Amino acid sequence: MTQEQICILISIVVYLGLMIYLGVRCADKNKDAHDFYLGGRQLGPLVTAMSAEASDMSSWLLMGLPGVAYLAGICEPIWTALGLGIGTYFNWLIVSKRLRHYSVVCGNAVTVPEFFEKRFKDKTHLLTAIAAIVIVVFFVPYTASGFNACGTLFSSLFGVDYFTAMVISAVVIVGYTALGGFLAASTTDFVQSIVMSIALICVLCFGFSVVGGPSAVLDQANAMEGYLSLANSFDVTTGAAKSYGGVLGIVSTLAWGLGYFGMPHILLRFMAIRDPKELKTARRVGTAWVFIAMGVAIIIGMVAMTMTKQGALQDLTGNGSTSSQRAIIEVANLLASHGIVPALIAGVVMAGILACTMSTCDSQLLAAASSVSQDILQGVFGMKISQKTNLIIARVTLVVIGILGIWQAREEGSVFAIVSFAWAGFGASFGPVMLCALFWKRANRWGALAGMIGGGVMVFVWKYLIAPMGGILAIYELLPAFIVGLVLCVVVSLVTGEPEQVIVDEFEKAKALDKAD
Repeated sequence: MTQEQICILISIVVYLGLMIYLGVRCADKNKDAHDFYLGGRQLGPLVTAMSAEASDMSSWLLMGLPGVAYLAGICEPIWTALGLGIGTYFNWLIVSKRLRHYSVVCGNAVTVPEFFEKRFKDKTHLLTAIAAIVIVVFFVPYTASGFNACGTLFSSLFGVDYFTAMVISAVVIVGYTALGGFLAASTTDFVQSIVMSIALICVLCFGFSVVGGPSAVLDQANAMEGYLSLANSFDVTTGAAKSYGGVLGIVSTLAWGLGYFGMPHILLRFMAIRDPKELKTARRVGTAWVFIAMGVAIIIGMVAMTMTKQGALQDLTGNGSTSSQRAIIEVANLLASHGIVPALIAGVVMAGILACTMSTCDSQLLAAASSVSQDILQGVFGMKISQKTNLIIARVTLVVIGILGIWQAREEGSVFAIVSFAWAGFGASFGPVMLCALFWKRANRWGALAGMIGGGVMVFVWKYLIAPMGGILAIYELLPAFIVGLVLCVVVSLVTGEPEQVIVDEFEKAKALDKAD
């Protein structure tokens, strides 16, 4: 092992050790299942904001987004980032406070499926069952994308087998999450957001120093037809511009922002904050960080392409997105070759990539585990179990889901592609139902059930049956699936019975509390 690799390894080991330490420290604070799943609703505004956004960004921020910018120019990443930034802002603005109040008013719900059941007074438990299944179905590939990123990182750094590196990383993530639960996930996510920020700044500054500053990056981008276009993307195979799909293609990419309304691991942060009045501070911090972080990540992709054209970095276009998503890793490797201190800094960058991955994986694992133990076993099947047993079941479930994620990530693939599909799944299944549940008094359980199933099914139908037809149909599946889910929720609610008076009363109470704050 070289000196550079040793320095990088030291930084990563220190970082992983800190994550496990935080998990152990938080373990004793979990007195019951509610603490394990929601941290006792005691999160402060900074931890709420940064843990929500760090768990949102995942390995997509430091690997997927720069990789797309490197490979195809700024069109897709810019519209994606803009949609996500707008979605982030409005999710905090209109959903966070109402959900925080409503989740308490309707019966102190601690998971998203439980909120749907209690909001609509669904005694059949169908909503809980379907919602829990949706969470497990889409969180397994989402978690697998994180494990994938970890395996890619370590195999690139140390030349070890991808599968072995991926398994070791997964064991660490599952370990500290199983120990500390939601509080550990939120606390580590806060720390990880700081590490991610440092990584972005270090790579950007080093990249600029290598290529000759921002002007050199712009000059190179201008020399590549379509690279800086907001209507066309760069075709690496021909070296020319190609259409991005016109207005419809841009709108469907902006639709990434709709996904926020249905992300369980983000919605849980809204439910967990200690004081709804602190959500304004959290909104400002979280939204600002998201815009800045994504902007820097896109620029890093452009810098890496410039480094390649100048001969400072190897060509990463050979195997499409699988290779280009290694851009930030290769830049960090180049940084490490400049001495011991730069190598240690490069180690921090690598830790930042791990931070992106781990901050999402821990939250997803926790949400999926709670769906099985809290929602399915107790909510659907009505099992009466002690708090201690509930905690054990939650931890065992978390491990099982982690194993499923490892199995799906056994072969290296595109992080961006996996994340985009899972994102669409949650956005279309839960987003329309969540908005109707929070802001439409007339919504009922049959409408919610139809919207949830219809939106989720349409993600698969559009992705695998309609989009392959090409042309204007080849758009991101979230937009059409979200529309289908929303229409079904509204129409089915209108043609079925009106909600009970107790549901109306709770709706008005949550609305009044929202306005009072």
